Amino acid sequence: MEKTIGWNMNNSYVRLPSIFYSDISLNPVRSPKLVLLNEAVATSLGLDIHALQGEEGVEVFAGNMAPEGGIPIAQAYAGHQFGHFNMLGDGRALLYGEQLTPSNERFDIALKGSGRTPYSRGGDGRAALGPMLREYIISEAMFALGIPTSRSLAIVNTGETIIRETELPGAILTRIASSHLRVGTFQYAAQWGTDEELQLLADYALERHFSDYQEDKNRYLYLLQEVIKKQASLIAKWQLVGFIHGVMNTDNMTISGETIDYGPCAFMDTYDPATVFSSIDRQGRYAYGNQPNIGGWNLTRLAEALLPLIHENQEQAIELAQETLQQYPQLYVQNWLKGMRAKLGLFDEEQGDMELMEELLQLMQQHKADYTNTFIALSFDQIEKTVLWKSPAFKNWYQKYLARLAKQPQTIDMSQQLMRQHNPAIIPRNHRVEEALEAAVERGDYSVMNKLVKALAQPFAHTNEQQEYSSLPEPSNQPYRTFCGT
Repeated sequence: MEKTIGWNMNNSYVRLPSIFYSDISLNPVRSPKLVLLNEAVATSLGLDIHALQGEEGVEVFAGNMAPEGGIPIAQAYAGHQFGHFNMLGDGRALLYGEQLTPSNERFDIALKGSGRTPYSRGGDGRAALGPMLREYIISEAMFALGIPTSRSLAIVNTGETIIRETELPGAILTRIASSHLRVGTFQYAAQWGTDEELQLLADYALERHFSDYQEDKNRYLYLLQEVIKKQASLIAKWQLVGFIHGVMNTDNMTISGETIDYGPCAFMDTYDPATVFSSIDRQGRYAYGNQPNIGGWNLTRLAEALLPLIHENQEQAIELAQETLQQYPQLYVQNWLKGMRAKLGLFDEEQGDMELMEELLQLMQQHKADYTNTFIALSFDQIEKTVLWKSPAFKNWYQKYLARLAKQPQTIDMSQQLMRQHNPAIIPRNHRVEEALEAAVERGDYSVMNKLVKALAQPFAHTNEQQEYSSLPEPSNQPYRTFCGT
């Protein structure tokens, strides 16, 4: 008896007004080949991993046929791209609908690189294999690090060539997410929809992500508050591991608080708040050190979009929104301090903790210390392995740090155990990611990538096998650059 894949699709998004999406026809590809199936994700969705590898599964992943119960649409949204407001939408993506899992969770099933839509703006709607594999590697690393994220279910090679700077092998990625509702979705509704359509969108977001709101309260102010909490927590987690998103446009910031759109993202090696990898971020708007403030800027755009719902009197709506937005900096700092205390083995709170942390970061920047490896060295009491060790200023800091640890009732061993649970042994270092992508794209060798992803799956294990991934790249006169892949 032939096994069924296990699709259990629902389509709540299409019950919104039609301004929020366009029905689309599929753009079939000639000879798709499955090159990656994330078996853990497939199983969590209630899908049969063997049936998925058959012809029907590959056809769904290639955008040649919709899954049973799926309705292919392209979502409409707007966004501030590098500070400039634009009408956008899914230009190379489609949404099949939502898979209801055996545990009754709901996840969007979307394709990336699936061809032209009404929102393609002159693009071909396709994606290259390299950027899709990059999204898989980084999103799996983020998931393992405990950072909310979209994930990759599958990647197919389309068997077609796409043209960017050169000819590249085409690919389509199947992405899952709690939803694809963005700050930009609300901006779109506020700009081009009616107040009623904006309200329907907000009610939908509440029901999908924040259903425990109280009817007697201002539900739309509550929505803003909850998104602020999610984003403050998310961006603090980014900062704590040295992750740089690279393109924090409002259309890439989710209401659910999940990381989405792994285009020009990368992880920082040498600690420097000015670090930028994205080739299109020429002014450093989305540099590592700017990410917390940009998060607040994006949330302000969400608040502006929600003003008609927060209060019928605009002045009162603005006042309420501003009061709520003032929570963000404090929430972000609270999240960051909590995470940084764990990275330094601090179980309790002392007034001078922030100064202690900032002094360490300043020393790391001054001496061009590796961010991840410095915390690993502290976790294992191997500080002589860092470039900081010869610095008198660092030795002075270290004595203050030891004195701070001594104030706690917990032992040094307990502190180091806490640190090892919060300082990853491994991150997807840029040269290792490039090495994996080159082997896969240029030679069809996926073993390098699979080995890397396996090591990334348990970042706090601190195994001997992970040590090879902690080595730094060879010095180069050329700064590392990442690209959107569009």
